[in-house]
Amino acid sequence: MKSPRNHKAYWAFLGHRLSGLALGIFLPAHFYVLGLALEQSQRLDGFLKLAEMGAFKFGEWGLVILLSIHMCFGLRLLAMELLPWSTTRDARLSWITWGGIVSFVIGLVFAARVVQ
Repeated sequence: MKSPRNHKAYWAFLGHRLSGLALGIFLPAHFYVLGLALEQSQRLDGFLKLAEMGAFKFGEWGLVILLSIHMCFGLRLLAMELLPWSTTRDARLSWITWGGIVSFVIGLVFAARVVQ
């Protein structure tokens, strides 16, 4: 018998949940930087210089990947719940593959733009 944790749907569920948690952790830092833009422009300028480092660029790429994974797998969940399916198994599993491919392509496009 195949373990339920070794199934594409489980990995899609895990990707959606973990990307959502990581984005939730990122939001307070993002709001802090937005607050700097409104109140302390000199500190914001210092942060923006720091953000030009390679580690921050890699982090931005990771954030774009997390956003695209969360979006694609979230759309999959909406489609599963709201659309009528004649054969549910094949349709649900194909959305996982397409969601992964779309997220990968979005990550490649963003990486190509950052490198330029």
